[in-house]
Amino acid sequence: MRLLKPAEVGADWVFGYGSLIWDPEFDYARAELGRLHGYHRAFCVRSTLYRGTPENPGIVLGLERGGSCTGMAFQLTAPQRSRSIERVFEREIPLEAARVYLPRVVRVHLRSGISVQALTFVADHVASAYVRLSDGEILARMQRSHGARGPNVDYLFNTLRALEAHGVHDRMLTRLARMLARVS
Repeated sequence: MRLLKPAEVGADWVFGYGSLIWDPEFDYARAELGRLHGYHRAFCVRSTLYRGTPENPGIVLGLERGGSCTGMAFQLTAPQRSRSIERVFEREIPLEAARVYLPRVVRVHLRSGISVQALTFVADHVASAYVRLSDGEILARMQRSHGARGPNVDYLFNTLRALEAHGVHDRMLTRLARMLARVS
């Protein structure tokens, strides 16, 4: 399957379900909670750059098929649209040869009642960074991993806090945070 390129993205929105919620790093005109149907948030991507190292990989979120996911939809500013899309590609797919996400344009239902087409990134099941781990294995990686963007545990807590600040309760993130608190 051919990888979607930044210039081919026809959407004016970006859907974030992890660190993009609290640290988008691109210009946007508006941000609104939205729900993506057909995918759910999961810790299924090994991180050897942002939240871990090649010797001690961390674990970050990806979108997996099934269920639904509430996240943040960002409407891009017209003057910076192309640059913002390039920037999010550079962040989510820093090296195409080692990609972990597949860019997709999906329909997101905004809290305001409208639906928009948004760029998002789903877990690439054939990538070597794709993993399926138990909760215990996820927590062990989080506790010992640290990458260019900081400790792996911060990724979990920042995502959880950002969603809670918008009134969103994510059972999986809450469960992992409680388990982490018990073992720390």
